Order: sequence, then structure tokens, then C-alpha cells
Amino acid sequence: MATLDWSQCPAVESVPDRRSGAWVFRGTRMPVATVFENLEAGSSIEEIIEQFHVTREQIQAVLEFAARSLDVPPVPAGAATSTDAHAL
Repeated sequence: MATLDWSQCPAVESVPDRRSGAWVFRGTRMPVATVFENLEAGSSIEEIIEQFHVTREQIQAVLEFAARSLDVPPVPAGAATSTDAHAL
């Protein structure tokens, strides 16, 4: 799986002197990875909001950005779409 280019997500920032440059929610010290780790562990979004003092909008922006990265890029017009390596 490709690495996300978090620099394209306006809800986050990476500051070298803050959390060793980890991607954090803009204006906070809360690492973006913490949201995914807590969701994976079974926490709800409400629990994450309460525990880490981030907003629903911040979490939603990060989740939407990650989800959009999973979209299959469109195939350019005229591009070959066959995956069969055998000639006809």
C-alpha cells in the first residue's frame, strides 16, 4: 500500500520541533496516527474526541483524506486495460 502524502491534507501539519516531525492535527501535538491506532483498538470517535481533545471535524477530515486515497485512479483514455501478457 502506498504511503499517504499528508502534506495534501489541510487538517494536519508536520513541525520538526513538535513530536519529532510526526504528522499532527494542525495547532495541536496530537499525532494523526493516534486516531487510527485507537479506532483499530476498538475506540469510538466519541471516545477519541473526549480523550485527546480533538474535534469531530478534525477526525472527519483525516478519515476522509485517508478514504479518498483508496480511490482507484481513473484510467486515461486510450490506455491499455488488459492484464493478459499473452499475445493474441
